[in-house]
Amino acid sequence: MPTSTQKHRNFIAEPMRDKPVTDLAGVGEVLGERLKRAGFVKASPIAYAVLGQFLLLRKNRELFQDWMKDICNANAKQSSECYQCLKDWCHEFL
Repeated sequence: MPTSTQKHRNFIAEPMRDKPVTDLAGVGEVLGERLKRAGFVKASPIAYAVLGQFLLLRKNRELFQDWMKDICNANAKQSSECYQCLKDWCHEFL
């Protein structure tokens, strides 16, 4: 498994609750603002919404990364970090 960031470890350490979408690994202020404009505001409703999209795409890396590129212009590194964060969170909590 690739080395995870502290942000990644923090996210997967607990349930989503009311986390902002910027708590997702790979999502900083710029991508967070783009997701917000697209209707994805909080990690909870929105990280949950991002999680929902992740699940709708059947946890498929390529489809999820393409979706992130389309919805918020994420680059490969950002979308890969977000994908891995959600995958690991699902492993812990679902």
